[in-house]
Amino acid sequence: MNMKEHMLTALIEQLNEWEMLLSGLDKKQIAAPLTGSEWTIKDVMVHLMAWQQRSIARLEAAKGGHEPVYPQWLPGVKPDTEGTTEAINAWIYAAHKDEPWEQVHLVWHDGFVKFLELGQGFEERELLDSDTYAWMEGYSLADVLLGSYDHHREHLEWVKKGMTGKNK
Repeated sequence: MNMKEHMLTALIEQLNEWEMLLSGLDKKQIAAPLTGSEWTIKDVMVHLMAWQQRSIARLEAAKGGHEPVYPQWLPGVKPDTEGTTEAINAWIYAAHKDEPWEQVHLVWHDGFVKFLELGQGFEERELLDSDTYAWMEGYSLADVLLGSYDHHREHLEWVKKGMTGKNK
């Protein structure tokens, strides 16, 4: 298995693991705060859904040969600037807190599938090249794939820990 297939397989496994966890929960469990947090599982999925949009924008830009068109979030705040993550996460939370679970889940799931399809559309050498896209500032598209994997994994572990003895 080459590096590209390894990364995409890991992402598919991540999607499947999330879906298996989510499919075993009812709406009350989805809406219950996680242990030690004000966030619910739905809030975590909103968070992942929003940041996933930036990853999709990067892959779309690379495929289309243009700069990324990122989602419009907190006006005047650049997401790649150090120290802005908390403000952006608070804005994402506030902007999406009233959306129904079914919509959040569908947008996250469809975005994940789109992300996988976009990743599949690149040759391995394109994914690993860190010099092609100046707007990536030395990072490769593989870093985008791996970053999404790590982000989802980190939050999956947090959700599982936050559910222990409470929502299971």
